[in-house]
Amino acid sequence: MARTAKTLGFSVPPNLKKEVERIAKQEGMTKSELFREMLRAYKQIKAEQEFFSLQRRVSQRAREKGVFTEEDIEKLVLGGR
Repeated sequence: MARTAKTLGFSVPPNLKKEVERIAKQEGMTKSELFREMLRAYKQIKAEQEFFSLQRRVSQRAREKGVFTEEDIEKLVLGGR
């Protein structure tokens, strides 16, 4: 049976290594589990940042077009039907 996991190696300063080991122990995780959780959290944060950035851009464009409320959106979408 082929191994489904791959090993990833990288260097960190000694104090960071100790902190990772401490946090993993405190959380009852292996260092690999902690790394996977940190990566998942990082991806979630980046997705949220992208969402809010997009939301700000769309809101700005909507304000420029005079769209301020849900009613304004309905009027724009339905076109006075």
